[in-house]
Amino acid sequence: MHIQDTPSEPADYVPERREFYRIADRIGLEVHKLSPSDSLNENVFNDDHLNNLEAELRRLDLDIKSQLAILADQDRLLTGLIKSLNSKLDILARIMAFQQNPLQPEDWQEVTLSEGGLAFCASPQAWQTGDRLSVRMTLPPELSQPRAVAEVLDIQVDETGRARVHTGFIQIQESDRQQIARHVMRYQIRQRQKE
Repeated sequence: MHIQDTPSEPADYVPERREFYRIADRIGLEVHKLSPSDSLNENVFNDDHLNNLEAELRRLDLDIKSQLAILADQDRLLTGLIKSLNSKLDILARIMAFQQNPLQPEDWQEVTLSEGGLAFCASPQAWQTGDRLSVRMTLPPELSQPRAVAEVLDIQVDETGRARVHTGFIQIQESDRQQIARHVMRYQIRQRQKE
């Protein structure tokens, strides 16, 4: 999934160093600035009470996947049915969690997203290069909510006075990175189907 730079370019050529595919999408975005004294692991979204449930859900999911691998050799039809039911339960859980804490209309915005970071619009005074941000994204239609700690890499102000804030993820769990990768891939598939 990596894009490689072309080695045959002239010596003065400065390639765009993109390691991941990017998409322009409308997602739910919650951003909190971390102070220099804040731990990168600090939970600024006040949902610590869900950590144990999420850990148990991940454990059960791994258990189901290992059992399905064994069952797949014996009965493909039953394996497919169980996978579908598992996905359905997963989606229902996300919908219920989202309904408990719905995002406000202003929390939905156009972003550029990849596994390596995201860019979003904000007022020019809101952020500075080098700021560390705790980010939680809500990715429709799956409603998965990956999180990351990002660093502001660049801020570009446009003619309307709005700033485009470019960030790179400096800390992200592999499961969250995989959620973003799946979202990017599904988005690209949906776009191709529209063509």
